[in-house]
Amino acid sequence: MTLLNSKHSVNFLLYFILLYLSGCAEVPSKHLAINQTAAEIHPVSFNQKIATKAVSKNHSRKAIKPSSMPHKTVWDRLFALYALPEIDNARIEQEIQGYLKHPNYLTKIQQRAEPYLYFIVNEIEAKQLPGELALLPVIESAFLPNAVSKSKASGLWQFMPATGRFFGLKQNWWYDGRNDIYASTQAATTYLKQLGKLFDGDWLLALASYNAGKGTISKAQRKNIKKNLATDYWSLSLSDETRKYVPKLLAIARIFANTEKYKITLHPIANKPYFSRVNIESQIDLSLAAKMAQTSIDNFLNLNPAHKRWTTDPDGPYHLLVHTEKSQTFKTQLASTQKKDRLQWIRHKIHSGENLSVIAHRYHTTVNALRQSNRLSSNTIRTGRYLLIPGSLGQLRSNLNKTRQQLYTVKKGDTFWDIARHFSVKSKDIAHWNNLSLSKILRPGQKLIIKES
Repeated sequence: MTLLNSKHSVNFLLYFILLYLSGCAEVPSKHLAINQTAAEIHPVSFNQKIATKAVSKNHSRKAIKPSSMPHKTVWDRLFALYALPEIDNARIEQEIQGYLKHPNYLTKIQQRAEPYLYFIVNEIEAKQLPGELALLPVIESAFLPNAVSKSKASGLWQFMPATGRFFGLKQNWWYDGRNDIYASTQAATTYLKQLGKLFDGDWLLALASYNAGKGTISKAQRKNIKKNLATDYWSLSLSDETRKYVPKLLAIARIFANTEKYKITLHPIANKPYFSRVNIESQIDLSLAAKMAQTSIDNFLNLNPAHKRWTTDPDGPYHLLVHTEKSQTFKTQLASTQKKDRLQWIRHKIHSGENLSVIAHRYHTTVNALRQSNRLSSNTIRTGRYLLIPGSLGQLRSNLNKTRQQLYTVKKGDTFWDIARHFSVKSKDIAHWNNLSLSKILRPGQKLIIKES
């Protein structure tokens, strides 16, 4: 069949450019090969109209439209936005039963979701995405905003570094936009919207490509075409992770929407903003910001996990998330504090034999940070003069980020999957920490190291 016709040539060209660029941005992605060509990452559903066996056309159960009905809880609003097809599939049922074995985990992820879910549902609704996609952070990060995978994906939505940069998520020594609740959610929903269009509204293929990369999914489709097989998600030959990825989302969405059937309790989350985004206009010490917001530093950092140091990035972005009930107090305090007083400084007298590297190590900072803070054009410093060392939060932040670990005693019937779900980590990480293979059978009484951030 002809690849292009006159009616669709312009649209094809635009999509090809978008696809090529986003494909490049995904390198390295979770599964995308670095040497794939633009042609290899082109989805079958877009560039060919192919009659295949038993291709599912039920991409959505209903039209995705913003809800006009008032809802008391975010859950009610979220369920009203559900739009993925009802599917009876053994892989979904298997994931449902896996979740139900760990009711404490289901409670824990709901509690973690509370600060973020209202905003996520807002973005999902604004972009007219299926409501189920608001639960994707359950699968990606267990709603841990600082989650980092072995492959260096990070944040609620587990963006890889290159993909994050492609979607405008700044990453440097001070700040990682992949962990910014506001920015990363906007980026993830934009990406999902693009994938939905790219796969002609087949959200199962779109979700699979979010996990594995568009190139991986289109390659699997082409293999099926050669064998005269269907090219829907359920028919593709994919990695074990991607085979479980979509069923996991469909399973958790079904469980939360059918609490009576599955005998679980929904953690109540009010249908109102949990946080407000405040423009701070300049750099600020995070411990001072937390005081202005009348909240603990732990809770403040939970809303602002993108900031990796004791202070915000001197070059921005200049915004912080503050609990809605405290936002006006924060704004008032901020307005009454001059910009020069928004950073807390230590005055260090330079002694003989010291250099910037030695001083940076002492204060848990970097040479570049010292140069920037003191407006030094080189690394040259003079004995007897003073350096301003920013931050009272450096050691505190370091302590918060230290890795904790514990020993777990394997019980009869335990699997890597069970233990990973219980501790909100990944099976492959448990295997890595303990120098084990995922195929190894666990023995009752065996001790496993479990790390958590």
